[in-house]
Amino acid sequence: MTLKRNLMFALTLLVSVILFVPTSLQASKKHTFEIKGGNFVYDGKPIQIHSGEMHFSRVPAPYWHHRLKMMKAMGLNAVATYVFWNFHETAPGKWDWTTDNHNIKGFLKAASDEGMMVILRPGPYACGEWEFGGYPWWLQKVKGMEIRAYNKPFLDSCRVYINQLAAQVKDFQITKGGPIIMVQAENEFGSYVSQRKDIPLAEHRRYSAAIRQMLLDAGFDIPMFTSDGSWLFEGGVIEGALPTANGEDNVANLKKVVNQYHGGVGPYMVAEFYPGWLDHWNEPFQKVTADRVAKQTKKYLDERVSFNYYMVHGGTNFGFTSGANYSNNKNIQPDLTSYDYDAPISEAGWATPKYDALRNLMKQYVKYTVPAVPERIPVISIPSIKLNNTVGLFDILDSATPVESDTLLTFEDMNQGHGYMLYRRRFNQPISGVMHVPGIADFATVYVNGEKVGELNRLTGKDSLEVSVPFNSTLDILVENFGRINYGARINSNRKGITEPITINGNEITGDWQIYGVPMDRMPVMPRCARLT
Repeated sequence: MTLKRNLMFALTLLVSVILFVPTSLQASKKHTFEIKGGNFVYDGKPIQIHSGEMHFSRVPAPYWHHRLKMMKAMGLNAVATYVFWNFHETAPGKWDWTTDNHNIKGFLKAASDEGMMVILRPGPYACGEWEFGGYPWWLQKVKGMEIRAYNKPFLDSCRVYINQLAAQVKDFQITKGGPIIMVQAENEFGSYVSQRKDIPLAEHRRYSAAIRQMLLDAGFDIPMFTSDGSWLFEGGVIEGALPTANGEDNVANLKKVVNQYHGGVGPYMVAEFYPGWLDHWNEPFQKVTADRVAKQTKKYLDERVSFNYYMVHGGTNFGFTSGANYSNNKNIQPDLTSYDYDAPISEAGWATPKYDALRNLMKQYVKYTVPAVPERIPVISIPSIKLNNTVGLFDILDSATPVESDTLLTFEDMNQGHGYMLYRRRFNQPISGVMHVPGIADFATVYVNGEKVGELNRLTGKDSLEVSVPFNSTLDILVENFGRINYGARINSNRKGITEPITINGNEITGDWQIYGVPMDRMPVMPRCARLT
């Protein structure tokens, strides 16, 4: 009887232990993934990758599981994500991989829990309509550094970042039992090569090969890939990495160009298939119809082409993380705080008609089970908030200490990445005329003795205005940073503030500048005389 009782107790204990093992550990069977025979091969069988892009940095961590469930219910089997270097190196040598939506391990675990493969896109250059394309702003302060080039100071900085990243994620590779199946080397480098023809192609390739080698040295042992427009493969391909195409809707052309640079075989993948598009300030919201996206998706499915929707869920550019572009007729095109992207899953995490159309299509093709669409996360109710006190910018300057300089200093000179900069100068003699500020980056409000007299705007090209500064008066120029350019050759010219001398009636204004940094990253000391509204 005692023996039976002991056996029953042991059996009960064993069952209890099994039942309480986390699901992710119960399902921790080690899988395999490789590129072989012109195919993506998972556990020895050819597969197509049906991926959607979602950046964990743009989505609050409590919503990650919900968004991944939404993707799976759309018929997708993988999630692609950028890793933005400057999101994790928050100050020189200071790294955040653990708090809130910086927690990359938490995101990778969530993807694993939801049964999604992961495609990692670590850059170091990311683009993505993100501030400076993911580069930390202070790289511009390093003497002798040239961004995105075979340049020792730059490569040394990249190596530190890649090693830091690898320490966080290399154990999440599929070779270690994790969900990461592929890693991208650089990003859309073919575009940059086409924009920087002043650099020899051999030198460009020397740089991109160095990035691949850094990834290998850091412990990445999974297949690598590149992504470029199909007409830009010559500059973008990297030996040892699968070339994939961005925005290529012609399957025959996709296969032709991949074959040309990949030994005559696939696999064939569109790494950025655009179901929506990005938005700039002061421009119409971009829309792509559900019918158009569904027809192109069907074409890929019929031709067994793998794809990644960029974006399937865009999220939000929180804080000062949005970047900027430029064009032939606009010096800067700042990106919105919203990164909705007209994606199948809206910024709020809701299924759109586009989502429904693609889900219905995918269910007709995929052999795996497509789960039900998860319920919307309830919208919270926020009570009315009454603002009782206000304080003006000039009211808080008494408690701030300016930097005094004979010349104008940029944000970078002031060791400030984001926010605002106030340039102040007192005039002992009256002066009036046209004030020209050719180096405005990016938007300025101009005051005389605390009264607003006008605005300057890099976006519209307005860099001058009439001013009249009386005897013994103060000129203030408050400059806002719209976000650093994240794409194109001008990425190396990304300083903020006032970057060139100011003139009034053609005469340069020098000496006796007081410069206040207003980074908006902490609460300023408030005066006691805050005004009631």
